[in-house]
Amino acid sequence: MVYMLAYVPLIFPATWLLDTRGLRLTALLGSGLNCLGAWVKCGSVQPHLFWVTMLGQCLCSVAQVFILGLPSRIASVWFGPREVSTACATAVLGNQLGTAVGFLLPPVLVPNTQNNTDLLARNISTMFYGTSGVSTLLFILTAIAFREKPPYPPSQAQAALQDSPPAEYSYKKSIRNLFKNLPFVLLLISYGIMTGAFYSVSTLLNQMILTYYEGQEVNAGRIGLTLVVAGMLGSILCGLWLDYTKTYKQTTLIVYILSFIGMIIFTFTLDLGYIIIVFVTGGILGFFMTGYLPLGFEFAVEITYPESEGTSSGLLNAAAQIFGILFTLAQGKLITDHCPRAGNIFLCFWMFLGIILTALIKSDLRRHNINLGITNAEIKAVSNASFSDCTIEESVPGVPVDSPTDEKAEAVTLSVQSESSI
Repeated sequence: MVYMLAYVPLIFPATWLLDTRGLRLTALLGSGLNCLGAWVKCGSVQPHLFWVTMLGQCLCSVAQVFILGLPSRIASVWFGPREVSTACATAVLGNQLGTAVGFLLPPVLVPNTQNNTDLLARNISTMFYGTSGVSTLLFILTAIAFREKPPYPPSQAQAALQDSPPAEYSYKKSIRNLFKNLPFVLLLISYGIMTGAFYSVSTLLNQMILTYYEGQEVNAGRIGLTLVVAGMLGSILCGLWLDYTKTYKQTTLIVYILSFIGMIIFTFTLDLGYIIIVFVTGGILGFFMTGYLPLGFEFAVEITYPESEGTSSGLLNAAAQIFGILFTLAQGKLITDHCPRAGNIFLCFWMFLGIILTALIKSDLRRHNINLGITNAEIKAVSNASFSDCTIEESVPGVPVDSPTDEKAEAVTLSVQSESSI
């Protein structure tokens, strides 16, 4: 719970740091704090030092505030229009990969050892030191290899932002602009509902399964793993589809509806007595609910351009944490007082509301329009921006419409200079 609780109050200073100090410093802080927290926990494997464990856990929870906002920002800064959604989905994949490892390794490294405190302490130490080693390696790699931005902007949208004077940027005005943006507010609520429901299901999955399948602790963990692995596949496929079609609202709405259908199927087949059915329905649920995550990030970037990607994705994550806490508490209460079906029906109701909110979102693809060469005379992309008096010119010399890896540019070519002239 400390991860969810830390995120909400710290998201604003974290996104401010990302917007004003850049990607590299934010990534170094995130990986550095995670490394520090992991090593603090290594010195806490004694019954009277649980507070030290919690201190290390709190440091790691602060670190994740800096990390979770990076995927959409890295994708926009480093990748062209035909790659950006896939890059974001791949980066989001890391979060699910860590969860999958969390389902697999701790039960293996720290098995249930009855009445043997010394063996338990050794096993926990092994897990803590292993985590510290990996965290240290990642911090070193970040310090050595992580660069702020490429030599040339990969898209017209990035070129326009990089040409804007930094002195004109206002973080407070950016936040105000986001909350004045009605499509973004609708997406903020619908994203929070979907992702919060996924957090709640993931947290209470073991409790739901063991209610109907006693003694199936191992299979409950495997079902959780299935949920996550299927979600990893869904994230990548959704990212590839967005890059291919650019149908942000349609794809987001369809995946939301399919997640809702998957939740209904999971709810009413959970008590049939066949564990294999739970594996299948859990995989379907994870595929669509986790596949929605990069869709929400990328859709938010499109409808809020030129506001910072880190700020929009940070607010989406904050909404997810808030809804996740509330849904976990409410669904847990319903499961305890009634049955798992009651708790799942509660989530279905909220997901149906999320479908309605998603359908109401106006699809104004501002970043995509800039990349195609549609100027701010034709769209109001910059009028709501935090860059006061800043305009995006019709032509950004020397910057290709598509990313450098694309074979040829599509749609409108804004610049008379070719890529080779750069």
